[in-house]
Amino acid sequence: MHARSCFSLLFLSFLRAGALFGYGVSRCLLTSTHEAVYLEQIYFNKVLLGQYNSTSGNFTGYTKIAKEVADDLNKNPSFLKQEQKNVETCKTKMPPAVELLSKPVEPYVKLRSVETVSSRHPGMLLCSAYNFYPKQIRVTWLRDGKMVTSDVTSSDELSNGNWLYQIHSYLEYAPRPGEKITCMVEHATLKEPTLYDWDPMSESQQNKIAVGTAGLVLGLVLFLVGVIYYKKNATDRVLVPSS
Repeated sequence: MHARSCFSLLFLSFLRAGALFGYGVSRCLLTSTHEAVYLEQIYFNKVLLGQYNSTSGNFTGYTKIAKEVADDLNKNPSFLKQEQKNVETCKTKMPPAVELLSKPVEPYVKLRSVETVSSRHPGMLLCSAYNFYPKQIRVTWLRDGKMVTSDVTSSDELSNGNWLYQIHSYLEYAPRPGEKITCMVEHATLKEPTLYDWDPMSESQQNKIAVGTAGLVLGLVLFLVGVIYYKKNATDRVLVPSS
Protein backbone atom coordinates (compact mmCIF):
# COMPACT_ATOMS: atom_id res chain seq x y z
CA MET A 1 0.00 0.00 0.00
CA HIS A 2 1.29 3.39 -0.91
CA ALA A 3 0.49 6.52 1.06
CA ARG A 4 1.07 9.78 -0.67
CA SER A 5 1.52 13.33 0.51
CA CYS A 6 1.30 15.70 -2.43
CA PHE A 7 2.01 19.42 -2.42
CA SER A 8 1.61 21.33 -5.69
CA LEU A 9 2.92 24.66 -6.80
CA LEU A 10 1.24 26.03 -9.90
CA PHE A 11 2.46 28.83 -12.08
CA LEU A 12 1.37 30.30 -15.40
CA SER A 13 3.27 32.12 -18.09
CA PHE A 14 1.56 33.98 -20.91
CA LEU A 15 2.67 34.57 -24.48
CA ARG A 16 0.93 36.39 -27.33
CA ALA A 17 -0.21 33.14 -28.87
CA GLY A 18 -1.90 32.06 -25.62
CA ALA A 19 -1.11 30.72 -22.16
CA LEU A 20 1.55 28.17 -21.31
CA PHE A 21 0.93 26.05 -18.24
CA GLY A 22 3.62 24.80 -15.89
CA TYR A 23 3.56 23.35 -12.39
CA GLY A 24 5.69 21.64 -9.80
CA VAL A 25 4.71 18.74 -7.56
CA SER A 26 6.30 17.42 -4.37
CA ARG A 27 5.40 13.87 -3.32
CA CYS A 28 6.20 11.70 -0.32
CA LEU A 29 5.62 8.03 -1.19
CA LEU A 30 5.55 5.42 1.56
CA THR A 31 5.62 1.65 1.11
CA SER A 32 4.15 -0.94 3.47
CA THR A 33 7.58 -1.24 5.09
CA HIS A 34 7.57 2.51 5.80
CA GLU A 35 10.40 3.16 3.41
CA ALA A 36 9.96 6.67 2.03
CA VAL A 37 10.74 8.03 -1.41
CA TYR A 38 10.70 11.79 -1.87
CA LEU A 39 10.02 13.23 -5.34
CA GLU A 40 10.02 16.76 -6.74
CA GLN A 41 8.80 17.03 -10.34
CA ILE A 42 8.56 19.97 -12.73
CA TYR A 43 6.06 19.87 -15.61
CA PHE A 44 5.50 22.23 -18.53
CA ASN A 45 2.44 21.78 -20.75
CA LYS A 46 1.96 18.29 -19.23
CA VAL A 47 5.54 17.29 -20.12
CA LEU A 48 7.90 16.23 -17.33
CA LEU A 49 11.02 18.39 -17.61
CA GLY A 50 12.93 17.12 -14.61
CA GLN A 51 12.72 15.68 -11.11
CA TYR A 52 14.56 15.20 -7.86
CA ASN A 53 14.43 11.62 -6.57
CA SER A 54 15.68 10.79 -3.08
CA THR A 55 16.59 7.28 -4.25
CA SER A 56 19.25 8.63 -6.58
CA GLY A 57 19.93 11.70 -4.44
CA ASN A 58 20.09 14.15 -7.35
CA PHE A 59 18.07 16.15 -9.85
CA THR A 60 17.55 14.68 -13.34
CA GLY A 61 16.66 16.68 -16.45
CA TYR A 62 14.80 15.20 -19.43
CA THR A 63 15.30 18.00 -21.99
CA LYS A 64 18.46 19.76 -23.15
CA ILE A 65 17.79 22.88 -21.08
CA ALA A 66 16.54 20.88 -18.10
CA LYS A 67 19.71 18.80 -18.13
CA GLU A 68 21.82 21.94 -17.93
CA VAL A 69 19.71 23.20 -15.02
CA ALA A 70 19.99 19.78 -13.34
CA ASP A 71 23.80 19.86 -13.58
CA ASP A 72 23.87 23.27 -11.90
CA LEU A 73 21.47 22.16 -9.13
CA ASN A 74 23.42 19.00 -8.39
CA LYS A 75 26.55 21.16 -7.85
CA ASN A 76 24.67 23.50 -5.51
CA PRO A 77 25.28 22.52 -1.83
CA SER A 78 22.37 24.67 -0.60
CA PHE A 79 19.93 22.97 -2.97
CA LEU A 80 21.10 19.47 -2.01
CA LYS A 81 20.99 20.33 1.70
CA GLN A 82 17.40 21.57 1.42
CA GLU A 83 16.37 18.47 -0.52
CA GLN A 84 17.88 16.27 2.20
CA LYS A 85 15.81 18.14 4.79
CA ASN A 86 12.71 17.46 2.71
CA VAL A 87 13.59 13.76 2.58
CA GLU A 88 13.99 13.60 6.38
CA THR A 89 10.65 15.34 6.85
CA CYS A 90 9.06 12.81 4.52
CA LYS A 91 10.51 9.90 6.49
CA THR A 92 9.73 11.18 9.99
CA LYS A 93 6.40 12.98 9.60
CA MET A 94 4.45 10.82 7.19
CA PRO A 95 4.53 7.32 8.81
CA PRO A 96 2.81 8.44 12.06
CA ALA A 97 0.20 10.36 10.05
CA VAL A 98 -0.51 7.39 7.80
CA GLU A 99 -0.71 5.04 10.79
CA LEU A 100 -3.17 7.36 12.52
CA LEU A 101 -5.36 7.70 9.45
CA SER A 102 -5.32 4.01 8.64
CA LYS A 103 -6.49 2.64 12.01
CA PRO A 104 -9.29 0.06 11.63
CA VAL A 105 -12.79 1.46 12.02
CA GLU A 106 -15.75 -0.79 12.79
CA PRO A 107 -18.69 -0.53 10.37
CA TYR A 108 -22.01 0.95 11.39
CA VAL A 109 -24.72 -1.35 9.99
CA LYS A 110 -28.35 -0.49 9.24
CA LEU A 111 -30.97 -3.03 8.10
CA ARG A 112 -34.26 -1.77 6.69
CA SER A 113 -36.96 -2.46 4.13
CA VAL A 114 -37.19 -0.47 0.88
CA GLU A 115 -39.63 -0.31 -2.01
CA THR A 116 -39.19 -2.80 -4.82
CA VAL A 117 -40.17 -2.56 -8.47
CA SER A 118 -40.00 -6.32 -8.98
CA SER A 119 -43.24 -8.12 -9.79
CA ARG A 120 -41.80 -11.48 -8.63
CA HIS A 121 -40.86 -10.37 -5.13
CA PRO A 122 -43.10 -8.00 -3.15
CA GLY A 123 -40.44 -7.29 -0.55
CA MET A 124 -36.89 -5.93 -0.54
CA LEU A 125 -34.43 -5.51 2.31
CA LEU A 126 -31.38 -3.26 2.33
CA CYS A 127 -28.37 -3.94 4.54
CA SER A 128 -25.90 -1.03 4.58
CA ALA A 129 -22.50 -0.83 6.26
CA TYR A 130 -21.12 2.69 6.76
CA ASN A 131 -17.83 4.33 7.73
CA PHE A 132 -15.53 1.32 7.95
CA TYR A 133 -11.81 0.76 7.34
CA PRO A 134 -10.02 -1.17 5.91
CA LYS A 135 -11.88 -1.50 2.63
CA GLN A 136 -12.26 -5.29 2.60
CA ILE A 137 -15.68 -6.37 3.92
CA ARG A 138 -18.21 -9.13 3.30
CA VAL A 139 -21.98 -8.66 3.53
CA THR A 140 -24.16 -11.77 3.03
CA TRP A 141 -27.75 -12.87 3.66
CA LEU A 142 -29.08 -15.81 5.66
CA ARG A 143 -32.59 -17.21 5.50
CA ASP A 144 -33.40 -19.46 8.46
CA GLY A 145 -29.65 -19.85 8.95
CA LYS A 146 -28.90 -20.86 5.34
CA MET A 147 -26.87 -18.72 2.94
CA VAL A 148 -28.90 -16.88 0.29
CA THR A 149 -27.22 -16.50 -3.10
CA SER A 150 -30.13 -15.68 -5.43
CA ASP A 151 -32.03 -12.39 -5.69
CA VAL A 152 -29.11 -10.59 -4.01
CA THR A 153 -27.53 -7.42 -5.42
CA SER A 154 -24.56 -5.70 -3.78
CA SER A 155 -22.61 -2.55 -4.53
CA ASP A 156 -18.82 -2.34 -4.51
CA GLU A 157 -17.06 -0.77 -1.54
CA LEU A 158 -17.69 2.94 -2.08
CA SER A 159 -15.19 5.50 -0.84
CA ASN A 160 -16.46 8.34 1.33
CA GLY A 161 -13.43 10.41 0.36
CA ASN A 162 -12.10 10.42 3.94
CA TRP A 163 -10.33 7.01 4.08
CA LEU A 164 -13.62 5.37 5.09
CA TYR A 165 -15.96 3.23 2.99
CA GLN A 166 -19.57 2.12 2.69
CA ILE A 167 -21.35 -0.80 1.00
CA HIS A 168 -24.99 -1.71 0.30
CA SER A 169 -26.58 -5.12 -0.26
CA TYR A 170 -30.17 -5.72 -1.43
CA LEU A 171 -32.28 -8.86 -0.96
CA GLU A 172 -35.51 -9.35 -2.89
CA TYR A 173 -37.82 -11.82 -1.18
CA ALA A 174 -41.38 -13.04 -0.69
CA PRO A 175 -42.19 -13.00 3.06
CA ARG A 176 -43.06 -16.33 4.69
CA PRO A 177 -44.64 -16.67 8.16
CA GLY A 178 -42.16 -17.59 10.87
CA GLU A 179 -39.03 -17.25 8.72
CA LYS A 180 -35.84 -15.55 9.94
CA ILE A 181 -33.86 -13.29 7.61
CA THR A 182 -30.41 -12.16 8.69
CA CYS A 183 -27.76 -9.83 7.32
CA MET A 184 -24.26 -11.09 8.20
CA VAL A 185 -21.29 -8.70 8.18
CA GLU A 186 -17.64 -9.82 8.29
CA HIS A 187 -14.85 -7.27 8.73
CA ALA A 188 -11.33 -7.08 10.15
CA THR A 189 -12.56 -5.04 13.13
CA LEU A 190 -15.04 -7.76 14.15
CA LYS A 191 -13.82 -10.77 16.14
CA GLU A 192 -16.56 -12.88 14.55
CA PRO A 193 -19.30 -12.36 11.95
CA THR A 194 -21.98 -10.01 13.27
CA LEU A 195 -25.60 -10.98 12.64
CA TYR A 196 -28.42 -8.48 12.16
CA ASP A 197 -31.87 -10.09 12.24
CA TRP A 198 -34.74 -8.54 10.36
CA ASP A 199 -37.83 -7.91 12.49
CA PRO A 200 -40.81 -7.37 10.17
CA MET A 201 -42.75 -5.81 13.04
CA SER A 202 -40.08 -3.30 13.96
CA GLU A 203 -40.87 -0.66 11.33
CA SER A 204 -44.66 -0.93 11.72
CA GLN A 205 -44.32 -0.70 15.49
CA GLN A 206 -42.02 2.29 15.18
CA ASN A 207 -44.51 3.98 12.87
CA LYS A 208 -47.36 3.29 15.31
CA ILE A 209 -45.30 4.66 18.19
CA ALA A 210 -44.45 7.77 16.17
CA VAL A 211 -48.10 8.33 15.22
CA GLY A 212 -49.23 7.71 18.81
CA THR A 213 -46.61 10.09 20.19
CA ALA A 214 -47.59 12.79 17.71
CA GLY A 215 -51.27 12.34 18.66
CA LEU A 216 -50.44 12.55 22.36
CA VAL A 217 -48.42 15.73 21.89
CA LEU A 218 -51.19 17.30 19.80
CA GLY A 219 -53.81 16.36 22.40
CA LEU A 220 -51.68 17.84 25.18
CA VAL A 221 -51.24 21.09 23.24
CA LEU A 222 -55.00 21.36 22.63
CA PHE A 223 -55.67 20.66 26.31
CA LEU A 224 -53.29 23.40 27.44
CA VAL A 225 -54.80 25.86 24.97
CA GLY A 226 -58.28 25.04 26.35
CA VAL A 227 -57.16 25.53 29.95
CA ILE A 228 -55.54 28.87 29.14
CA TYR A 229 -58.64 30.00 27.22
CA TYR A 230 -60.92 28.99 30.10
CA LYS A 231 -58.83 30.76 32.73
CA LYS A 232 -58.67 33.89 30.59
CA ASN A 233 -62.45 34.01 30.22
CA ALA A 234 -62.96 33.32 33.93
CA THR A 235 -60.67 36.23 34.82
CA ASP A 236 -62.41 38.63 32.44
CA ARG A 237 -65.93 37.64 33.60
CA VAL A 238 -67.71 40.22 35.86
CA LEU A 239 -70.17 38.80 38.37
CA VAL A 240 -73.40 40.86 38.78
CA PRO A 241 -75.22 40.29 42.17
CA SER A 242 -78.87 39.29 41.81
CA SER A 243 -81.51 41.11 43.88
